[in-house]
Amino acid sequence: MRTRSEIRRHPERAAPDRAAEFLAAGRIAHLAFVEDEQPIAIPFGYHFDPAQPDRLYLHGSPASRALQLAASGVPVCTTVTILDGLVYSKTALNHSMNYRSVVCFGRGRAVTDHEAQQRVYRGMVQRYFPGRTAGKDYSLATETQLDATLLVEIAIERWSAKTREGGPKGPLDEDATAPGTCGVVSL
Repeated sequence: MRTRSEIRRHPERAAPDRAAEFLAAGRIAHLAFVEDEQPIAIPFGYHFDPAQPDRLYLHGSPASRALQLAASGVPVCTTVTILDGLVYSKTALNHSMNYRSVVCFGRGRAVTDHEAQQRVYRGMVQRYFPGRTAGKDYSLATETQLDATLLVEIAIERWSAKTREGGPKGPLDEDATAPGTCGVVSL
């Protein structure tokens, strides 16, 4: 029986041992959920700490229906993709992208403890802005600000990671006499 996290298309690109690395390098997570039988995916800034690889944190307004739903404990899916390059080929079908991606399945809960919130937010600032120091470069969130923000911890139950690296792989790309051009535009 196949699992939801099994790589089915291009299984040779599976990179399960690199999932934490990809989550640590990413910047935007898309939270996917179903509401009233309608699938929805919303982008968020997020926090991930490789020292705690079974957790991912999202934050935003307490009025956010996506975060409210995630905090309720229903199953959610969070994805992170890093686009590394655009791959062009001598054949239309073989144009591609170099990427690193992770799909996480799990359930969320609201984090309401102010000390835990401060720890996550300090880690998040460090991840996005290395070298910034609380108390020196910015002031910590006040209790009022913490109460006005919903922090959701997603407990990752399983994940899959996938990557594509390298140049074009079309049937004409290594033939110097074939018409056209091929290569990689690094991003």
